[in-house]
Amino acid sequence: MISMTDKAASKVHEIADAEGLKGQGLRLRVVGGGCSGFTYDLYFEDQPTDMDELFESQGVKLYIDPLSYQYLDETEIDYVEGLHGSGFKFNNPNVKGTCGCGSSFSA
Repeated sequence: MISMTDKAASKVHEIADAEGLKGQGLRLRVVGGGCSGFTYDLYFEDQPTDMDELFESQGVKLYIDPLSYQYLDETEIDYVEGLHGSGFKFNNPNVKGTCGCGSSFSA
């Protein structure tokens, strides 16, 4: 299962309203890249595919392909704001290590 904190869901709804994307879900993927091997990819999408794992958390629909899901099971998505900027943070129990800047991970 994939979940979102209240703060993350609120930010997703805020972005969707501002960009005219209300009603769309979020595509969450793991893609190759970064110092440690994998990075997260998150964007709005109209519809899931027949192969996707589907979740809903805090009123946000999440679409995850089967390959990405094996790396994302039990992940919680949060939204953080700090001195170094703001953005979505993935609290992923499957991560074995991250790079120094925290933008990529290994599983």
